[in-house]
Amino acid sequence: MALVDVSEALKSLSSTMESIEAVLDLDTMRADIAALEQEAADPALWNDQDRAQKVNSKLSFLQGQLRKVEELHGRIDDLEVLFELAEAEDDADTRAEAEREMVSVRKTVDELEVRTLLSGEYDEREAMVSVRAEAGGVDAADFAEQLQRMYLRWAERRGYPTEVLDTSYAEEAGIKSTTFTVKAPYAYGTLSVEQGTHRMVRISPFDNQGRRQTSFAGVEVLPVVEQTDHIEIPENELRIDVFRSSGPGGQSVNTTDSAVRMTHLPSGIVVSCQNEKSQIQNRAAALRVLQARLLARRREEEQAKMNALKGDGGNSWGNQMRSYVLQPYQMVKDLRTEHEVGNPQGVLDGDIDAFLEAGIRWRKQQEQPTG
Repeated sequence: MALVDVSEALKSLSSTMESIEAVLDLDTMRADIAALEQEAADPALWNDQDRAQKVNSKLSFLQGQLRKVEELHGRIDDLEVLFELAEAEDDADTRAEAEREMVSVRKTVDELEVRTLLSGEYDEREAMVSVRAEAGGVDAADFAEQLQRMYLRWAERRGYPTEVLDTSYAEEAGIKSTTFTVKAPYAYGTLSVEQGTHRMVRISPFDNQGRRQTSFAGVEVLPVVEQTDHIEIPENELRIDVFRSSGPGGQSVNTTDSAVRMTHLPSGIVVSCQNEKSQIQNRAAALRVLQARLLARRREEEQAKMNALKGDGGNSWGNQMRSYVLQPYQMVKDLRTEHEVGNPQGVLDGDIDAFLEAGIRWRKQQEQPTG
């Protein structure tokens, strides 16, 4: 890398960092950290477990963000010194080390820049993710279970707590549907680009003739409802049925009727929860899912009104958004962003950050006014 190129690259990194810091507003971030630290130090906070978890999660997230910004500053300064040293001593090994560090720093800066693009109304919320098997029979049920594992592994890699609220198992293999939460700041903004239909092409392990099968699974991502959302549901608008929880193969998980199915009569929305041990816990979890779905419906109605005013036909990026091809070749490709990788197993094991980043950048471009 020529010296003038190095100088330009370092200027570009520093300029991007200035833009990131302006959006993140480090002074406000430090003030928020101080306030959260004070709140976390209050022993009474743990009287409300949910509140305590949210405070500690947000504190940990902001501390991590601030630390990443400060460390990046140091790494960019060190890079300049390293390149100057390599040039002064004409040292090929030092230059190679500096170039590797440049690539690493650029990747980290790009990841941090993506975070600044999450500025939607609910982007900083925790996420509620639902996956359901669609066309494709038992292969679709198996694919849906693979997608559930993919997202849970992604969250695990990042140290994000998750809670599975409901899983409906298919008869032969896989799942009919599942709903789980990812409890981390900006989980909704990050994962919301996953919404849509996912398609898998492979030799079916369930076909004794070894034929290729195409199957589909749908992903829905909602922001977790908070008290400020005012999603009130009168009791007379609910029908609540209880039933016995069941696991794979119809085995009984619970010998009591603890699972809850909740129907919102005005909208016809039906949700269920069976992963908690008691009916009271399942009822509370089902209510959270229902509130999230009603919040999403309210947002869709508001967006439809805005689109009507703008003369826009609505969401234009289509429903089918990613294909996972295992046979006759190996490829995962996002149909909106064109981002693709040749390692489907890595993706299905939770390595989806590059797809998330590409999706977030693509969505931001779609939001830019045209003309």
